[in-house]
Amino acid sequence: MKRVVFDRTGPPAEVLRVEDDVPAPQPNHGEVLVRMLASPINPSDLMYIRGGYGITPSLPATPGFEGVGVVEAVGGGILGWLRKGKRVAVLNDRIGNWAEYTVTKARQVIPVPDYLSDDQAATFFVNPASALIMTRKVLRIAQGQWLLQSAAGSALGQMVIRLGKKFGFRTLNVVRRREQVEELKKLGADAVIVESDGPIAEQVKKIGVGGIRYAIDPVGGKTATQLIEALSLGGRCLLYGSLSDEAVSIHPRVIISGSIQVSGFWLAAWARQQSVISMLRLFRQVRNMMREGVLQTSFVATYPLEEIKRAVEHASAPGKGGKVLLKIGTR
Repeated sequence: MKRVVFDRTGPPAEVLRVEDDVPAPQPNHGEVLVRMLASPINPSDLMYIRGGYGITPSLPATPGFEGVGVVEAVGGGILGWLRKGKRVAVLNDRIGNWAEYTVTKARQVIPVPDYLSDDQAATFFVNPASALIMTRKVLRIAQGQWLLQSAAGSALGQMVIRLGKKFGFRTLNVVRRREQVEELKKLGADAVIVESDGPIAEQVKKIGVGGIRYAIDPVGGKTATQLIEALSLGGRCLLYGSLSDEAVSIHPRVIISGSIQVSGFWLAAWARQQSVISMLRLFRQVRNMMREGVLQTSFVATYPLEEIKRAVEHASAPGKGGKVLLKIGTR
């Protein structure tokens, strides 16, 4: 089989290479062998390759935390046999999905319905589940309340805007590129501000929304700091990424006087704390809202494995306007 691999951490376009004619991995008990169809290039994948993610790669390593494929073989276990021959969303934190074949635990593959294309099924979990969980299960934003979010033009940011329209909470969206303002307003954003136009807290006051209780941020650094400073009394901020690779710097008085709560959100850690029943309910919700178009992903380009260097360069580019997908196989 072919696979993407890296022997050292560093800039993805420099350290990634494609290996040909390597043996396919074999599943152990409780695992399944999946013939991969497609896998997205997520920020978490790029951070993993650079060595800056919460999971440390065991080198040489193959990236790719999510994707879609067909279960070809089972190492043993009832759940695996129930999945055999099915098209599944593949969650993988061990071997990686950027390969023609991969192995993962049977409980980490989720059958996907025929109405979901391979492209949408490949992005079934990370962004849709994170957007839904943060807004509906962790923050529990009520109708009419405001959510402030940075990186609002990202795939996840756009999902949050559509979730706001569906469930009745309002979104105040921070972007870096001015051309994104009208794009997001057409999508349903209630308000959009450009980060370079001045301190976020001052811009929020000018809009006059009457207080921001909730914020989510995947950037860190100065951006996250300003989001926290813009929160009203008793506000909560979830940090779910560190794209800037910079520390959040906030004066204790802001936290103390405002009774502000700042928490981290990592989907993998959250999922490990849930029961099987609650995860099955989550998957059902995600499937339904993907079908409605609420949790759909927009794609800007697709690449074969052989063009992995071009693919990661494209995925790393600012303002690309959608997700980059690796097309690996066909049904």
